[in-house]
Amino acid sequence: MPEIKSVCVYCGSSLGNDPAYAVAAAALGTLIAREGLKLVYGGGKIGLMGVVSGAALAAGGEVHGVIPHALALKEIAASDITEVEVVADMHVRKKRMADLADAFITLPGGLGTLEEVAETLTWAQLGWHRKPIGMLDVAGYFDPLLRFLDAGVTAGFMKAQDRGMLQVSETPEGILGLLRSYRPPEVKAYLGPSDI
Repeated sequence: MPEIKSVCVYCGSSLGNDPAYAVAAAALGTLIAREGLKLVYGGGKIGLMGVVSGAALAAGGEVHGVIPHALALKEIAASDITEVEVVADMHVRKKRMADLADAFITLPGGLGTLEEVAETLTWAQLGWHRKPIGMLDVAGYFDPLLRFLDAGVTAGFMKAQDRGMLQVSETPEGILGLLRSYRPPEVKAYLGPSDI
């Protein structure tokens, strides 16, 4: 596996109801910066997005935000980060974030966060990338989703090796360690993203 130099973090544009979510986001942003990694994220200044990016900046890190034009117009784009990239739409945003990242970490969030990590896992399942994908399970937030994925294997809708593509830890240090030691399974590549 190539060395990890940049990490894409998927997370909510809200803070959620448990203060533990923001604490974890701040710890992750700080760790990414202290490890000399670039943070790639959705470019917002609100919610957990603002917390993780603010913590990375405060720790001296490089932060690259990617935000769709429509959201930037609503003035929720961060303006004090290293680089803000405004793109046409959500589809372009996800592709650009994936291209910029060597690894992915998901923090708590809502439907947008769920969609981002699901698509990233699907791309890995299809052999479109071999990058490590992690989930920071803060206060058990992702436990129902993890049970769903396990049920998918049991029910025959997902291979165990595909389920194993998602690394999970309860600490920022733990998830970063798992991503660095991850070895992707051999996957037959299907049509690439440019073919659909």
